[in-house]
Amino acid sequence: MIFRKSALLLSLAACSLAPVAAPAAMAALKSGTKAMDFTTQAVLGGQPFTFNLKNALKKGPVVLYFYPKAFTSGCTIEANQFAEATEEFNAMGATVIGISADNIETLKKFSVEECRNKFAVAVGSKKVIKAYDANLPVLGGSNRTTYIIAPDGKIIWSHSSLNVKGHVPGALAGVKAWQAAMAGK
Repeated sequence: MIFRKSALLLSLAACSLAPVAAPAAMAALKSGTKAMDFTTQAVLGGQPFTFNLKNALKKGPVVLYFYPKAFTSGCTIEANQFAEATEEFNAMGATVIGISADNIETLKKFSVEECRNKFAVAVGSKKVIKAYDANLPVLGGSNRTTYIIAPDGKIIWSHSSLNVKGHVPGALAGVKAWQAAMAGK
């Protein structure tokens, strides 16, 4: 009888955690999908400015990465990784921008301390987060999803996982592949 109660309790616990565990296999918009244009408040090196996706795409591809919350351990690691890779992205003509539901004051600090003044971070509205299929209903705000958007406005690569591994190296490889394809045209 004790075994049955323990098994039942473990089953109930597993079921109650299922919605929390589900975001590990998050969805993302597919390659070829037209990215929604948006304008929002952003910060680079602590300095606020207005970011517009369509204008950024005129310069080259945009690496748009959604993250849950500034100054949390995973988001700090990811920001540091993007900061270390920003020069390589820039050399390929790509712009990196992080986006979350954080407020502008938090982003001012995050852009300096963790993004190391290398790339911009922006305020993600509920509309933008939802449009990019980056909603994290358990905690609110956004999940961890990275997109590469080509200058024509179409998504050419995406990676969605709460684990920080794979986002930066995958985005670098994706921009390199895009650059090679453009060189071959």
